[in-house]
Amino acid sequence: MIDFIGDIHGHAEKLKALLKKLGYVFKNGSYTHPERKVLFVGDYIDRGPQIRETLEIVKAMVDSGNGIALMGNHEYNALCFHVTETEGGHLRKHSIKNIIQHYKTLLQFQNKQAEYEAYLEWVKTLPLFYETENFRAVHACWDDGYIAYLQTALHKNCLTDELIYQSVKLGTPLNQAIDNTLKGKEIAMPEGMFFTDSDGNKRKEIRIKWWEDPGKTTYKNISVEMHADLPESVVNVELMQSANFYAAQNKPVFFGHYWLKGNPLLYRNNICCLDYSVAKNGNLVAYRFDDEEKLSNSKLVFV
Repeated sequence: MIDFIGDIHGHAEKLKALLKKLGYVFKNGSYTHPERKVLFVGDYIDRGPQIRETLEIVKAMVDSGNGIALMGNHEYNALCFHVTETEGGHLRKHSIKNIIQHYKTLLQFQNKQAEYEAYLEWVKTLPLFYETENFRAVHACWDDGYIAYLQTALHKNCLTDELIYQSVKLGTPLNQAIDNTLKGKEIAMPEGMFFTDSDGNKRKEIRIKWWEDPGKTTYKNISVEMHADLPESVVNVELMQSANFYAAQNKPVFFGHYWLKGNPLLYRNNICCLDYSVAKNGNLVAYRFDDEEKLSNSKLVFV
């Protein structure tokens, strides 16, 4: 029996409150439950005030067998930000935008370089996706084609040092598969349209609901974010990174990443997004899963 928990982003106090609400107790250095374990869907770092404590809690639960942790795009970005290129520089450029994104993590590990690097080594052991007979879990997007590729390309569904170097080569199958899995699908907005995200960056692409058939929905309906000016015209399938979409008959899939707002609700009875913007005064959300084929809003728990 699994409790799925969404993006934490360094909010350890809310994580502890949620674990307590779910019936976990702190014992022998880890939060534990007599009958259940947690599956974290990624994004433990950046933005929040208690990043080190968050990592400590999550890692202790994984090490003790009380939890499973997936890699999120923020952990992947941190690896690339840290790893140096052979000709100098880093795999993820130290631009102002990227430095600001990682700033709180770096600040909280100031004068603790060895501890930070140890956590980065641990991050390399986190799988990018997880599947059983009854469910699937991923940070941002489950696309059967990309997941099948990653099953053959990764080492036990994890990144190695060599794979990290290969993954940043734009346009390669590995780069596209990781980008899709950890950051989701995006399509270009209609010509001339753009929006400014919460960090002040100008964007011309929208994150899309990858479980919707792009040939049967509109720009407005397929966008995860609410953009009032998006047209009601049907989306051009050619804009999609992949023609695959997650069908209603597939097993339940759990993910985070999308900064949803308001009261937690399921998109569909096999689609559960658990990211409700805890880093922007939203909720930290869990789903109590008991191998049911159809998910229910009544099993969402949040603080």
